[in-house]
Amino acid sequence: MSYKSDIEIARAAKKRPIQEIGEKLGIGSEHLLPYGHDKAKVSQSFINSVQKNKNGKLILVTAINPTPAGEGKTTTTVGLGDGLNAIGKKAMVCIREASLGPNFGMKGGAAGGGYAQVVPMEDMNLHFTGDFHAITSAHSLLSAMLDNHIYWGNEADIDTRRVTWRRVVDMNDRSLRQITSSLGGVSNGFAREDGFDITVASEVMAILCLSKDLKDLEERLGSMIVAYRRDRSPVYARDIKAEGAMTVLLKDAMQPNLVQTLENNPAFVHGGPFANIAHGCNSVIATQTALKLADYVVTEAGFGADLGAEKFMNIKCRKAGLAPDCVVLVATVRAMKMNGGVAKADLGGENVAAVEKGCANLGRHIGNLKSFGVPVVVAINHFVTDTEAEVQAVKDYVKSQGSEAIVSQHWEFGSKGSAELAKRVAEIADSGVSQFAPLYPDAMPLFEKIERIAKGIYRADEVIADKKIRDQLKLWEEQGYGNLPVCMAKTQYSFSTDPNLRGAPTGHSVPVREVRLSAGAGFVVVVCGEIMTMPGLPRVPAAETIRLNDAGEIEGLF
Repeated sequence: MSYKSDIEIARAAKKRPIQEIGEKLGIGSEHLLPYGHDKAKVSQSFINSVQKNKNGKLILVTAINPTPAGEGKTTTTVGLGDGLNAIGKKAMVCIREASLGPNFGMKGGAAGGGYAQVVPMEDMNLHFTGDFHAITSAHSLLSAMLDNHIYWGNEADIDTRRVTWRRVVDMNDRSLRQITSSLGGVSNGFAREDGFDITVASEVMAILCLSKDLKDLEERLGSMIVAYRRDRSPVYARDIKAEGAMTVLLKDAMQPNLVQTLENNPAFVHGGPFANIAHGCNSVIATQTALKLADYVVTEAGFGADLGAEKFMNIKCRKAGLAPDCVVLVATVRAMKMNGGVAKADLGGENVAAVEKGCANLGRHIGNLKSFGVPVVVAINHFVTDTEAEVQAVKDYVKSQGSEAIVSQHWEFGSKGSAELAKRVAEIADSGVSQFAPLYPDAMPLFEKIERIAKGIYRADEVIADKKIRDQLKLWEEQGYGNLPVCMAKTQYSFSTDPNLRGAPTGHSVPVREVRLSAGAGFVVVVCGEIMTMPGLPRVPAAETIRLNDAGEIEGLF
């Protein structure tokens, strides 16, 4: 049986005017700043007006470690949101925006798939409302002002060997990872090593997604460390006097973007920080506003639960005062088979033994999530090749872990396929059984926070860090940063730092290669292993097949 592509389904969507979608949430048209007919930003004045509303229930969607077989976390998020509305609940979805680099590279878009998508899919995966461009511009403004400050006398006494602020562009371009800037003579400044990250890796992105309003945004931007002096004291963005102009560039980008699902249900799509060196969640302002407008809010975290959910709980929830009422852990039979040792080319054939073997990865995530005091439901994102015996094997395993697994067929059937999952999730969210608590207290020393995550979530035996790293952490504690959460940057493909070590490994070590202080965002980044902040394009990038057809429609975007 042949199925329509995601873009074919999205193109056939019967979208409603964005004003109608706003009406479902009580947002008057005067509070919507439309970008065309099907997307709009929500005004800050409206957001301020609903702050006394009672909060709805918060549902987090996360997943097992990603595999080439695909898990469908965003698809499940959208499908569950539609399912909740279909059973009579007032629900909305909150997801991240897509980055251009992965769209034209290998990963593809971030709007869901099949009949569980957010639309307009093409706009969301391309320029959308310009938020990422605004972040790139604000970041670039600070880069320019920093080098300009050095050129015109260096009043802040910056050590040009210790400039930590890199440049960004929203594209996968490996040739920019390490560069030399200011070449060409005296008039171009002082030559130094430099480099580019992708826009989603910018601390500006992380800050925008954690700020509660424009005043908070400006204060956080000013607190970013951009360089160090010869005495190793930090130089902040406020020392360059850049935070005011940066905030002006980000004024509109701070407002959440309202769009709709294929079933015309409301969705906020806002922000998109890197899920390794940042917290990988949509914006705090979007999530908090959604909780004031809907009875149920379905949101997601980046990568697998060992990275995304852990950061959602320990960073986003801690800083925003949020607490999930239920967690949905997405898994597929195909991914279980891959974790059980089956090659991608052989996933189509029934292999119950491999499913059972691969469930160890799923079990580890269930246990980790429960350690936060939250109830966990496993959503089996259904593929047409799944057999009853394979699905039952997953259900039986999950039951043995003290949880329950529900098959969801939202990709194929939309809300009709996710109704059972939606009913159970709503029951659990309404039951009040969640006793959420972060994994560690604010006052715990930074290195102990790292150990708590490495041993408690990754099941590592030890954390390896040399004296230089330990001394740096102690210095930050002395400077008043010891109460910050830690943001672990490691491979998303394994509980360990080895991307090839699948399943639920134990007995491994977590080597800390580097630590970075994101003083504006408010966390300490702990780099474990090789982490790429500027991806490259694959041998055959998706961009080669993206084009406009004779009707002026986009083809090849997925």
